[in-house]
This record gives sequence, structure tokens and C-alpha cells, in this order.
Amino acid sequence: MSYPPDPNNPYGQPQQPNPYGQQPAPGPYGQQPPQQPNPYGQQQQPQQPGYGYPQQQPGYGYPQQPPQPQDYQQGAYPPPPGPGYGQQPPYGYDPYAAAGQVSASYAHWGRRVAASLVDGVIVGVLPGILYGIGISQVKVATCTTDPTSYQTSCSGGTSGAAAIFILLGALLALAGGIWLTYQVGTTGQTVGKKALNIRLVREYDGQVLGFGLALVRLLCHALDSFACYVGWLWPLWDDKKQTFADKIMSTVVVTTD
Repeated sequence: MSYPPDPNNPYGQPQQPNPYGQQPAPGPYGQQPPQQPNPYGQQQQPQQPGYGYPQQQPGYGYPQQPPQPQDYQQGAYPPPPGPGYGQQPPYGYDPYAAAGQVSASYAHWGRRVAASLVDGVIVGVLPGILYGIGISQVKVATCTTDPTSYQTSCSGGTSGAAAIFILLGALLALAGGIWLTYQVGTTGQTVGKKALNIRLVREYDGQVLGFGLALVRLLCHALDSFACYVGWLWPLWDDKKQTFADKIMSTVVVTTD
């Protein structure tokens, strides 16, 4: 004779399948109910012990294991940066001394003067000729006054052609100065510096200044002209052969030969 199942008996009720694969709660008295089949047919993989990386599935950009030293040798991962990576060099850092070069790599005062003379001849010849022509046509005006009518008449003086020659000479000299500044800012060398095998670079990394900073350095040369032009003579006894403008802009002139 069969009896209906007792609703208060937790062991007499049939187990229902779990559609989500979750484990049912344990029964009373510490007894575990039987395992339910997985309706999706997939076996759950045990979790691997972590290595400090998030537990992500492959393909999400996280390595399953931390890179090993042999992985760097095989090229699977880039080598780690060395000590001091990303730090700015200290004040007064000399890349040439760090590379084992001595102070002889700095251009001497004589070379710098010779390079400036070559550049001055190249960009100053034509403006000088035009300016000289204009000055030659400048004449002192002669004025006379009539004693009867007290009228004054003048003759001579500067003609319009003289003013044009002088203006053209000034414009060409300005254009030549801008061209030299552009050359030294973008390449570190002008025609004169190439002829004397010297180059203007930044002190802390050995790179060129750029046109903007080269123009600022040109304006800073005004400080070299103060106090009887002592700034222009400063490279004669300075360790890095720098003028006042070089010290302000942190630039050096080095040899390329």
C-alpha cells in the first residue's frame, strides 16, 4: 500500500534538476544532497591559482602567467626599462662628459669668431653694397634766404633713390639674419659653422634648439654686449666655452670633426 509523500520529510521529495548549474543548499544534519546533472553539458573548470593578474579568459589582453626571463629572450615581451627610466637628468648634466668625451669637444673661441665672420660676409655683402650706394647719394642741403623777401630756398639734399637703396639694404640684412637664425635653430649649423666644423646644440641632450628658441638666443646676445662686450669674450676662459646667451639658453657649441 503506497502513501503520499510527507511534505515535512526533506529526504522523501524528488530532486528537481537545477537549470543554472548551481549547487543546492546542504540538507540538515550536515548531509549533502546528490549532485545534479548540468543541463548544458559543460564541465566546470577548476580555478587556477592567481599570479597577481585578474582572472580573465584568454583574449582579453591579460596574460595567463607573468612573463618569465626566457620570454624576454624569445621576444614575446619587451624587456623591462632600466633604472632611472623616465626621470629628468639632473641640473648641470653634461651628455658629452657622460659619453666619455672631454671638454675639447667644445668649440674654441677662435672657431666661433671665424664662423661668424664667414656668415657675416655671406649675408652682409649685398646689403652693404646697397647701403653704401644710398649713403653716397645723400647730400647736404644748401639753403639761402633772400634779404628782401625773407624767402628761403634750398637745393641738394637726400634724393628718393638714396632712401630706397638704404631701405633695401636694411631689409636684406634683416632677411639674412632671420635665415641664419632658422638654419642654426633647425640644423645647428650655418654656412660658417659648417665650414669651421662646429654646431650649436642644447646642453642637456645634444639636440637642436628650434627656430623659436634660436630667435630668443639671438636676442639674449644683447647681454653679451653689456659691460664692454665681456659676454662675447667669456668663452676664452669658460669651461664649456659659453657666452652669456649660451648660459641663459643652456646651449653649447661643439666640434663635429
